[in-house]
Amino acid sequence: QVQLVESGGGLVQAGGSLRLSCAASGRTFGSYAMGWFRQAPGKEREFVATINWIGSSTYYADSVKGRFTISRDNAKNTVYLQMNSLKPEDTAVYYCAFAWTSGLRTTSPTYDYWGQGTQVTVSS
Repeated sequence: QVQLVESGGGLVQAGGSLRLSCAASGRTFGSYAMGWFRQAPGKEREFVATINWIGSSTYYADSVKGRFTISRDNAKNTVYLQMNSLKPEDTAVYYCAFAWTSGLRTTSPTYDYWGQGTQVTVSS
């Protein structure tokens, strides 16, 4: 089993920045991809960003490209999401996800474990 704990969410004004963290623990020995998803009220969960095992490749949703940056520190089993130029439409619960693969993953069913989520609220 793998446990994921997100942190760093909060309330920020439009144009501001937040940095989310997700720490993995448990049986994390091996290569794994990480991703971030989000779910706004009344909407389905959507893909935000993903990063491969060695951190050499990333992929973003068009809605966040150029504003968000995903990164990871494998020594700490932690993935980050730096969010800049935040907009009210970025308001959502953000979830990190863990997949037993070395490559990128962009869809929910391809992930094996999920965190509990952290709320991000962007005021206008």
